[in-house]
Amino acid sequence: MLGTLLSLAEFLEQSEIEDSPAWELWDGRPSPKPMPTLYHSRLQKRLLAVIDAVNSRYEALPEFRCNFDQCSLVPDVAVVRRDRLPTENRALENVPDWAIEILSPNQSTTKLLAKAQQFLVNGCQLVWIIDPATVSVIALFPQAPLQVCSGAERLPVLPEIRLELTVEQLMNGLVS
Repeated sequence: MLGTLLSLAEFLEQSEIEDSPAWELWDGRPSPKPMPTLYHSRLQKRLLAVIDAVNSRYEALPEFRCNFDQCSLVPDVAVVRRDRLPTENRALENVPDWAIEILSPNQSTTKLLAKAQQFLVNGCQLVWIIDPATVSVIALFPQAPLQVCSGAERLPVLPEIRLELTVEQLMNGLVS
């Protein structure tokens, strides 16, 4: 499948897209997501727990497929308002409200920024790119400059989610 140009419909017919790691489609090109490290998995698990613990109208989902604009993307964490979730066991036919990506070793920051832009131009309200190597988070919003957060800086979240979290708190105990 790698190197083949596919439409979204053709891509979704491929059985290997749900293998581990998941496959994504962007600009007609299928590619596998990087295999997560132990650190990545722990950070993802912690994010899911912290976001869901605030009991908002939103739910944090790991590796949840989002199909939109001829793309099929799988953010590390998709935060979706509950009334927007599909009623059946299937992908979200839209972008998440908030997408979170964790930069893996040897993964391109430029590619993740472009992926974030794809989410934002299609209606996502917030994207985080977490960079464990620099212990920082890039926060991106539609129509606003990106923010680079580190240390004791409070991370931006969706307005309806009452979550106060700093980069230090997010990374606490997880930095190798």
